[in-house]
Amino acid sequence: MKWYADRPVRFTRQLIADLLAVGWVGLWIWVATTVHDWVLELRAPGDGLVSAGGSIRDAFTNAAGKARGVPFVGEDLAGALGNGSKAGETLTNAGNAQIGVVQDSAFWLAAALVVVPVLFLLITWLPIRLRYARKAANTASLRGMPDLLALRALTSLSPRELGKFDGDPAVAWRTGDTDVIDELARRQLASVGVRA
Repeated sequence: MKWYADRPVRFTRQLIADLLAVGWVGLWIWVATTVHDWVLELRAPGDGLVSAGGSIRDAFTNAAGKARGVPFVGEDLAGALGNGSKAGETLTNAGNAQIGVVQDSAFWLAAALVVVPVLFLLITWLPIRLRYARKAANTASLRGMPDLLALRALTSLSPRELGKFDGDPAVAWRTGDTDVIDELARRQLASVGVRA
């Protein structure tokens, strides 16, 4: 495959288009990582719940441990304080769930912000580039066959281009006029940006 034209103007346009495509992907990766970081900041309340729940759980667990030493009512008091430990655990679980939702949301939003624009680029830009690469490579492979290039030019050049010839280029091609054949071949090569 021939990815770039030999002619400077077309080569420059292709290179700029390719650089813009790479820039487009880079821009959306930057946007996605920035949005990902912003969304992750929303996990602060979940972190607070985990911290508070852990503190409550630890406080009630320590209190229950000390309450066991109280004569007569120690076990009952430790059991009641154990319920406070469960409340702290519930807060910790709620915080972890909120953190998980925020992290999942941040990931999937960032993924969508990259995948959708890149798919758009692949659907629009990539087929054009592949079509050019195949056409240019196929045309360049015919460089040593001016008759075939001239025939291709007769079928693919615009009527305006063909009208620039003195006389009918198809008749000249059929009669073997080498000047017209060479000019048709040169124009066919030039139409895809390939040097003769």
